[in-house]
Formats: sequence, structure tokens, C-alpha cells
Amino acid sequence: VQLQASGGGLVQAGGSLRLSCAASGRTFSRYSMGWFRQAPGKEREFVAAISWGGSTYYADSVKGRFTISRDNAKNTVYLQMNSLKPEDTAVYYCAARLGAHDRSRYGSWGQGTLVTVSS
Repeated sequence: VQLQASGGGLVQAGGSLRLSCAASGRTFSRYSMGWFRQAPGKEREFVAAISWGGSTYYADSVKGRFTISRDNAKNTVYLQMNSLKPEDTAVYYCAARLGAHDRSRYGSWGQGTLVTVSS
């Protein structure tokens, strides 16, 4: 599966952005989809995921502020980010894994989209 992330940009603290990740292929509904991020000088970290069955998972740092969703008819996964903080600044990557969610086993990655939150 090939992934194309979009929707990043510059936003003030407290603002919102919605990231999208479009996937190629006809078996999107069988994939668990995840969002990860990498801030400058830091390791990539898990942000959120949605399983093929619709179960959702969040990092503690974004719980209550971010919402992941998917539209299987459009082969797209979304990340709605509200109440953004400067520490959310990072390159955000979408990822796919055939089958169940496992944050350490995502094998297909998109190119990343930059989110910058100004204070």
C-alpha cells in the first residue's frame, strides 16, 4: 500500500488542523492505520491508530485532543487535532499495517507532513 499524507501547516497554539492520509489499493479496509510524529532532535513516536475493525488508540499526550477516523470508501484516514500545543510541532507520518494494530510493526509509511504550532 502506498500512502500520501497532507494537511499540515502553521497554526497558533489552541488552534486545530486535520491531517489526511490517502492510501492506494483495494484492501484498505483490512489495514490498521496509524499516525506517528517526529519532532526535531527527537525519536519518532506513536500518536494514534485505528484498527481495521475501528478500534482506536491514542498516546497519552494527545488523548482528548486528537481524534483518528477512517473512511474506507475513500481509502483515507484522518487525524483531527484540536487544542494544539507548541510541543505538537513535528513531522507527522501515516503508516499502515495489514491486520491488527501493533504500534511497533507498521511497515508501510507515507512521506510525512509538517505541523508547526506557534506559541
